[in-house]
Amino acid sequence: MENKNSRITNLRIKEAKNIESKIKDSKTKSPAKKSVRSSNKKTDKHKLELRYLRSEDYEDVKLIMNQVFAKAFDGAWTKQEYERQIAVFPEGQIAIEDNGAVIAAAISMIVLYSDHGDRHTYDSITGGGGLPNHNDEGDTLYGVDVFVNPKYQGLRLGRRLYDARKELCEKLNLRRIIVGGWLPGFKKHESKMSPGEYVNLVKQKELFDPVLSFQLANDFHVRKIVTNYFPENKGYSSFACLLEWLNIYFQEKEKLIGGKKTVIRVGAVQWQMRAVSSFDDLRNQVEFFVDTVASYNADFCVFPEFFYAPLLTQFNKMTSSEAVRALADYTEQMRDELGKLAVSYNTNIISGSMFEYKDQELKNVSYLCRRDGTIDSQYKLHATPDEKAYWGVGGGDTLKVFDTDAGKVGILICYDVEFPELSRILAERGVDILFVPYYTDTKNGYLRVRKCAEARAIENEIYVVITGSVGNLPNVENMDIQYSQSAVFTPSDFSFPHDAVAAEATPNTEMTLIADLDLDLLKEVRKKGAVRNMLDRRLDLFRIEWLGKIG
Repeated sequence: MENKNSRITNLRIKEAKNIESKIKDSKTKSPAKKSVRSSNKKTDKHKLELRYLRSEDYEDVKLIMNQVFAKAFDGAWTKQEYERQIAVFPEGQIAIEDNGAVIAAAISMIVLYSDHGDRHTYDSITGGGGLPNHNDEGDTLYGVDVFVNPKYQGLRLGRRLYDARKELCEKLNLRRIIVGGWLPGFKKHESKMSPGEYVNLVKQKELFDPVLSFQLANDFHVRKIVTNYFPENKGYSSFACLLEWLNIYFQEKEKLIGGKKTVIRVGAVQWQMRAVSSFDDLRNQVEFFVDTVASYNADFCVFPEFFYAPLLTQFNKMTSSEAVRALADYTEQMRDELGKLAVSYNTNIISGSMFEYKDQELKNVSYLCRRDGTIDSQYKLHATPDEKAYWGVGGGDTLKVFDTDAGKVGILICYDVEFPELSRILAERGVDILFVPYYTDTKNGYLRVRKCAEARAIENEIYVVITGSVGNLPNVENMDIQYSQSAVFTPSDFSFPHDAVAAEATPNTEMTLIADLDLDLLKEVRKKGAVRNMLDRRLDLFRIEWLGKIG
């Protein structure tokens, strides 16, 4: 039976073992160790190793801390404090050795941050060198110390230690890393500016601070400026920064069943327009494709705009505006059938789009039929000139974000994707996947939709799924020919396909397209990407304001 006071939970023990690919277990015997003097003598032949600190490393650690911290913080921890740190949280005490001698190290602890808040001091949160406030059930990795042998400066060992802390934070599923960073460079500026002004100038690289500049370069952001964080600053400024690094992979306690997915499988139907004899005939074709996509365990099945247009062949004697109003009589019936298919085949269905005729207003609407049995709708906001001229279609006034069991999604019907403001609003409201059902008759019309969809994926750091129809409907005015190449687009960065296309169909061929979309990669590109479009927006200069209804 496991001791209930064990240092970390079963989950954390299991996850911490994964780190051993980079850090050796603290109980492993070290190779023949060089004398303490060797850690103070730089050699041109390095053999660096990242591992856990061990009890026998104390003399190396003491030597470095006395060199680095003697002036400001009274030097090294005592041997008893050092051994206590290893005892309470061995996974958090990380070292870099060179040829058998420790040359750099990071000391960490876990805290429940709400127990301390932003007004803590270094002494109050650490509780002293023995780390009595370490809490295995906490949510935050707290940085206690980082130190590098001065002889080894320039090798970026601090960055390696910070990267190891980040990996530890991710593997232990902690919410964040917090560190307190003193501002050694502020003392000579404090008569001329406030600490806030100083921090902003360091952020802008107008000034360099040996501590703050390093932490900002390691993807930490300033959470709060505090005073008297280190009470005995010995001639240095009493101001310090609390800095935070957020773990984008952090997950609240996971449900055993029914939890949120991180890899989403989408299926797009590149639909062939063909004459049908009845509604049941069309419905059978729809079920065939739902069955096909669902057989791949897809989370979404997407149909094109106006996919039920083959029913128009029975209204050939009407004018085009009369025919689409007659077609609208089938919309509710088709919506209900799709709702039943979503439940029975256990997949969320994006219904492409259909006509709605109500109170003498004709609109173009897409339905989201969830596999839990609920149904929602998104109206096309911008009718094309042809839709207005031939059919008299009007636009909707509500833009919706849909919560599903596979994340937040949005729907923009065809022409709407050519208005970048709409996608940006959806992205700001948390959408990860945008579905774009379209109907285009020519390649240049298709390319307008495709190129805009590709841009929306890149500029908003989201996935965009587009699908249309192929084939022809002879004698159906304004819907007689089709052009399509369905595709799934991604952001453009190293974690994604080199051309930012996850999958694409054969042009003008009836088929299905299946792709897996990793939502964790979106989190990564938004925080760590080569460029960060959403994060770097100049909201002090511009912003988008939605004036319509919020769905």
